[in-house]
Amino acid sequence: MAQAIVAAAKARGFTLPVPEDVAEIPGEGVVGHVEGRKVIVGGDAFVASRVGRRPGDHSAIAAGSVLVAVAVDGHMAGHLVMSDPLREGAAAMLDGLRREGIARILLATGDRADVAERVTEGLGLDGLRAGLSPDQKVLLVLSERKHGPVMMVGDGINDAPALAAADVGVAMGARGAAASAEAADVVLLVDRIDRLGPGIEIARGARRIALESVVVGIGLSVVGMIAAALGYLTPVQGALLQEVIDVAVILNALRALRIAPHEPATPQPQAVSSGQADILHGATP
Repeated sequence: MAQAIVAAAKARGFTLPVPEDVAEIPGEGVVGHVEGRKVIVGGDAFVASRVGRRPGDHSAIAAGSVLVAVAVDGHMAGHLVMSDPLREGAAAMLDGLRREGIARILLATGDRADVAERVTEGLGLDGLRAGLSPDQKVLLVLSERKHGPVMMVGDGINDAPALAAADVGVAMGARGAAASAEAADVVLLVDRIDRLGPGIEIARGARRIALESVVVGIGLSVVGMIAAALGYLTPVQGALLQEVIDVAVILNALRALRIAPHEPATPQPQAVSSGQADILHGATP
């Protein structure tokens, strides 16, 4: 959300001074000083509470829009109304995850329920949890474990605790928060949610090849040791055989470089909104 505000300001030719004494309240907003003036940016209720006012009536705002309040020097300065677009590739990504055996897919977001319902309409999710704080996202991850291993996908700083709590945490690393990348087990280096499916395919293929190499390598080594113990191999022959086994295992492992995941069809520009987190539950790589 912050990135969208900064991008819109730059597009209008505004000069953006560097803020000072910035403090972030996770899931609520930020407070800091800009050119000596105290500025508060965040949800309407959060900003209103900081300036001693009641939240306003914004029922006229279109459903699915996000309202960001701005206060300067203790006075409400205005509101920014933002529309939350979908990430490109979300629908195709969800279809691919279903094919990969992911049994249960939920969306966990700090956005309002009407926003979340609008952006996920027609995606076929198994559940939607809106208006969640970072702690509530962690609780959701832990509660979903009764269904099996949990994979969490997120890109915001509010997702970091849930990413760390999940069995597998996946962060969107291209434009996501550094905290989420540090907390995750896997980081996607491109800002495309549809790369998650191919990532799972690559992980499963690499794991399968690794297990093959371990089983075959240990098996042949055991056979060689038995043959040497029974006197069928001299020490030199045993050493040469072990080298051959090692080379064979390494060559087999190199097959991982040739894994070609299924490429989803290029969808229309729509998918999961930036700043929200998907909880994907089911089989893990």
